[in-house]
Amino acid sequence: MLLLFYTGEVYVLDDGAEVDLDLGNYERFLDITLHRDNNITTGKIYKMVIEKERKGDYLGQTVQVVPHITNAIQEWVARVAEKPVKGSSKPQVCIVELGGTIGDIEGMPFVEAFRQFQFRVKRENFCLAHVSLVPLPKATGEPKTKPTQSSVRELRGCGLSPDLIVCRSEKPIGVEVKEKISNFCHVDPDQVICIHDLSSIYHVPLLMEQNGVIEFLNERLKLNIDMSQRTKCLQHWRDLARRTETIRREVNIAIVGKYTKFADSYASVVKAVQHAALAVNRKANLVFIESCLLEHDTLQREPSKYHKEWQKLCESNGILVPGGFGARGMEGKIRACQWARENKRPFLGICLGLQAAVIEFARNVANLKDANSTEINPDTAHPLVIDMPEHHKGQMGGTMRLGKRRTVFADKPSTIRQLYGNPKTVDERHRHRYEVNPEYVSQLESYGMNFVGTDVDQNRMEIIELSNHPYFVATQYHPEYLSRPLKPSPPFLGLILAAEDRLQNYIERGCRLSPRQLSDASSDEDESVNGVSHSFAALKLQGNKKCTSTSTCTSTDNQCEPLNGLVNGNINGLNANDHTLDNDHDGACGGSRSD
Repeated sequence: MLLLFYTGEVYVLDDGAEVDLDLGNYERFLDITLHRDNNITTGKIYKMVIEKERKGDYLGQTVQVVPHITNAIQEWVARVAEKPVKGSSKPQVCIVELGGTIGDIEGMPFVEAFRQFQFRVKRENFCLAHVSLVPLPKATGEPKTKPTQSSVRELRGCGLSPDLIVCRSEKPIGVEVKEKISNFCHVDPDQVICIHDLSSIYHVPLLMEQNGVIEFLNERLKLNIDMSQRTKCLQHWRDLARRTETIRREVNIAIVGKYTKFADSYASVVKAVQHAALAVNRKANLVFIESCLLEHDTLQREPSKYHKEWQKLCESNGILVPGGFGARGMEGKIRACQWARENKRPFLGICLGLQAAVIEFARNVANLKDANSTEINPDTAHPLVIDMPEHHKGQMGGTMRLGKRRTVFADKPSTIRQLYGNPKTVDERHRHRYEVNPEYVSQLESYGMNFVGTDVDQNRMEIIELSNHPYFVATQYHPEYLSRPLKPSPPFLGLILAAEDRLQNYIERGCRLSPRQLSDASSDEDESVNGVSHSFAALKLQGNKKCTSTSTCTSTDNQCEPLNGLVNGNINGLNANDHTLDNDHDGACGGSRSD
């Protein structure tokens, strides 16, 4: 993957690479695992070339953009294209995003590299899709093709001719517009694809299929795809897209953060909430709350904003406190944690959210009034959160705990463990510098805070949970990174279910969603139907072994398999126990588990 710009959320891969949020989109949509080498940047390429020059690999030659930089880009792509991204099989196709705009000085070495690359790998192994905007001025209502014509002309002037032209537009473009683009851009009309604005991003793959992209790529790249299996392969995706259109009820989730002014700051968190909501046929109504506005100081300065933010928090069905760094807004996050705990409101804390929850509990329950994080107050009398040994003060880069690490569940009752499918361990991705001080763990547990997950050495606290609460869970890791549209992350799914008052029923069913839970019925209807559902389950399981919700599930009976609700049960009336997807070794909904 080629990314030249770095904005919005910092996305973390399994190997600890901090990359652009676009790689998160690729992982979510394709359900693959990318690596640091999948992220090609100008800095990486130049660094590699300079190191080669210092070692004498160029034998004293003058290092130039052509051929040294362009060769390095080609070698990088050829090497990474052989690396598996799902399982251990060699990929059949490598997709490269050449970011930016044609003509930008930053991207020209990459454009030249791919001009050469097309001859290196031969035409039958190289296909170029050019994405261009077709604006629709409201004054005239007529689509304008000049920007596309100009960008294609610029691209062809660089030695690259597009095989597909993908037109982004507000509304569908007509046949005459496609023919005009075809005439001026030297492609067949069938090779001009319109991707107009849709109600949901999940409709985009289906729209591309309808436009014949699969057939074109199959023929152009000689992929030999068995087209007879195409409908079956996309059926679950069609169900997901249809589900986004039929949802009527909403669930309000408040995200109490520090970077709410930037839409992409919590991109993975937003997607993870949406995945979990769709799994139970609900639309996630996300309410962003600036944590600074929840603090006492705001009440004095801007009382109107203070009360508005607190009203939004109080009206939400669930509260989510995501990660972050620094002192700004920390007290607001702590107050949000306190309100969720005291008012029994479903709560999920992530990274800094866990630290805020621990500090709040220490202050208001364990009576450690000066409890704080050394990141906020280095001189605090009760350092509940401390910096890690790996963290070198003054050196910010590469000092965090990054990437996929293993969490071991404690041998005690745990809701979050059941949501994962009762495994012994789970692997999730991390990105943090500070963590809970283990010296205070026993004291906090004596007051009722359960540390139900630790690292393999039992020194780092990974998961906390309150037993006398509908759902109060916080994780030091970032579960949002492994959430998928068809496999929502268990902590997020638990938050949505608890916000809908369905969590207990879900657990009692062995972490499976009933067909009725997938419907859009009202709460009253759910209550009347749930009794029938339980009776039906009892009849079905007579003479069969039932698994308890607290034991590790090993039976092959469907009632004992904690699977994603999108796979089990179908809003179209299909058999709820008809497993049409292979059940791999992942957890109940997301994350990698080990029994």
